[in-house]
Amino acid sequence: MPPKSVIIEGEEEFEVEKILNKKMVREKEKFLVRWKGYMVEKDTWENKENLKNAKELVEEFEKEYREEVKELM
Repeated sequence: MPPKSVIIEGEEEFEVEKILNKKMVREKEKFLVRWKGYMVEKDTWENKENLKNAKELVEEFEKEYREEVKELM
């Protein structure tokens, strides 16, 4: 049974467990999201603006991502 959504500011939302990756698509950042309570096959690519309630997770991922890029240089 999938987890239930919550209503935030009148909108149905699901909780983000983790940000896994990011990519640029037509000059927009997209993030690969693992949804809390869901398996890997339910991961989705989401626009950054769709992740306003997971701002801390996005910021944490971007910090780690920048550090990994620096290590590769």
